[in-house]
This record gives sequence, structure tokens and C-alpha cells, in this order.
Amino acid sequence: MALNDQLRDVFVQALDLGDDVDVVNLKYRDIEAWDSVGHMALVAAIEDEFDVEFDTDQVIDMSSFKVAVDMVTELKNKND
Repeated sequence: MALNDQLRDVFVQALDLGDDVDVVNLKYRDIEAWDSVGHMALVAAIEDEFDVEFDTDQVIDMSSFKVAVDMVTELKNKND
């Protein structure tokens, strides 16, 4: 499975998103589920799924699905 698809699945599960949500263009606080508590659940789910660890700045800077893709890609490349 491609990273984008895998990450999209994590977003859907962690934030309990319906089929009508455009995950690819989703930004922090665009929807009620992605509030501060949802953000921390999402971060934990991404870390578990991809076996990565975000630093504090990355957690704060994760402001959209696209940013999350870039961060996970960077961490995965760094760890490989």
C-alpha cells in the first residue's frame, strides 16, 4: 500500500471520519474531530502505524494531511 493511502486510512480511523471527508485536503481544525485531543490521538496513531517518532515541533507543525505525508516520508527515509 502506498504511503499516502496508508496514512489516509490512519486519518480516517484515528479521527473517525466518514466517507464524505476529503482527507487529502484536510487541515487542522477543518472538522470538529481534529481538535487538540483528536490531534494527539492522530499523532499517536501515525507513530504506531509507521514506527516513527515525532518531536515536539513536528507535532505542533502537523497542520494538514499534506504536511503529515511530508513528515512521515522524511522520517521513514531517515530511518531506512
